[in-house]
Amino acid sequence: MEPTQVRLTIPDSVDPTALMGPADSLLRRVEDSFDAMISVRGNQVTLSGPADVVDQLTSVFSRLIRIVEAGETPTAHDVDLVVDHVRHGAAASLPSADDVLLTYHGRAIRPKTTGQKRYVDAIRGNTITFGVGPAGTGKTYLAMAMAVAALKRREVSRIVLTRPVVEAGESLGYLPGTLAEKLDPYVRPLYDALFDMTDMERAGALVEQGVIEIAPLAFMRGRTFNNAFVILDEAQNTTPEQMKMFLTRLGFSSKFVVTGDASQRDLAGVGGLDSARRVLDGIDDIAFVDLDRNDIVRHTLVARIVDAYAGDVASREVSHGQRV
Repeated sequence: MEPTQVRLTIPDSVDPTALMGPADSLLRRVEDSFDAMISVRGNQVTLSGPADVVDQLTSVFSRLIRIVEAGETPTAHDVDLVVDHVRHGAAASLPSADDVLLTYHGRAIRPKTTGQKRYVDAIRGNTITFGVGPAGTGKTYLAMAMAVAALKRREVSRIVLTRPVVEAGESLGYLPGTLAEKLDPYVRPLYDALFDMTDMERAGALVEQGVIEIAPLAFMRGRTFNNAFVILDEAQNTTPEQMKMFLTRLGFSSKFVVTGDASQRDLAGVGGLDSARRVLDGIDDIAFVDLDRNDIVRHTLVARIVDAYAGDVASREVSHGQRV
């Protein structure tokens, strides 16, 4: 069978060096990922190989061109993510490169996948949004970016970040230190996300002033949040009673975002995340957004780990069904 050949033209607005990488390192990285030939002359990129592979390569270069057109310089990590998403059919409808949520130190934070775009749009358009999906899909990170952006635009007067405290073999009361020191390991991931998108000193001052509050879920009881952006992280580890308690804290001019990964639940019994979907699905102004492995934007190995565990669970369920 004759190989398919496609010639792409790099737009004049795109720097070929940024697209190909230093010493063509990104070009070689793409070429090593596919069984096809890639040649570049001036602003012409020629792709030659099996038709399905050439189609995938066309999608890869189209996405990389859009990244450069948005003013960013692709990295090896960006290339790996684009290649992985294209191979799994997740690049047919990618979000607009100009959908910037927040800019910090010259770095734009934006949704990178179609699922992430749906998630961000749901948060914009609803008072309460549930983001459910595996690790690395940006559930907490994007919610945090939108919260910080809303605070900067003065759409809200404070940010509240909370997680359930789930003990893993140790009693919280017997851990050393003050209450704040005991709780720090549980809320540290929220601090990490916050410090990644705003100056650490400024964030620390906002925390001290109470403009940004980070606290365990148990501390939410009896409170009402007005004019606030509230994020409940790791919601798979809530009970139905805790979830109801949290959602009924909603006040005026506030947004609630609930994130969780049902596959990483540490508690037995029915979880608050599952019960919330059953009870609240279909209610106006409440959105449920499911993210999957195609929305993972961490190291590409994370997506393969998620696939491996999902396959293991499926095989054990089949085996169990056969025994029954």
